[in-house]
Amino acid sequence: MAAAANEEAAEEKMVMVMGIDDSEHSYYALEWTLEHFFSAKLRGPSAPFRLVIVHTKPTPSSVLAVGAPGAVDVLPFVDADLRKSAARVVEKAREVCEAKSLSPLVEVVEGDARYVLCEAVEKHHADMLVLGSHGYGAIKRAVLGSVSDYCTHHAPCTVMIVKKPKSKG
Repeated sequence: MAAAANEEAAEEKMVMVMGIDDSEHSYYALEWTLEHFFSAKLRGPSAPFRLVIVHTKPTPSSVLAVGAPGAVDVLPFVDADLRKSAARVVEKAREVCEAKSLSPLVEVVEGDARYVLCEAVEKHHADMLVLGSHGYGAIKRAVLGSVSDYCTHHAPCTVMIVKKPKSKG
């Protein structure tokens, strides 16, 4: 009977999807989110959220000039590097969570982060999407595009952007 009650409580919890990459801003956002939403007093059956961490792995062709001579030959090596990088990001995220006694669902999904995160929100029926802010200026944001800007306009849930404070000095 207690197991069924725990399953119902887990199903009733709101879902928080967190996008993470290999930046200091992303890890800061993860730490901040764990501190403010998953502190020791909020964990356990009464915790308000179930955490899903999503890392987006770029496709090998998205990081290469595909028409460049020899690009096809290096695709397997680029893919292997991207997989290793994704594994490092996931491992670090798990370590940060385990230090707070949390075991979130962690996914690695290949594609453009903007679309992958919005799809993850829909897939998990998330109530909130959390992203770190890279703090790009207007020009860099215009050239690279902003994942957080796209998600605030397209994700069908609340989007929280965690900004790392600028260091004084």
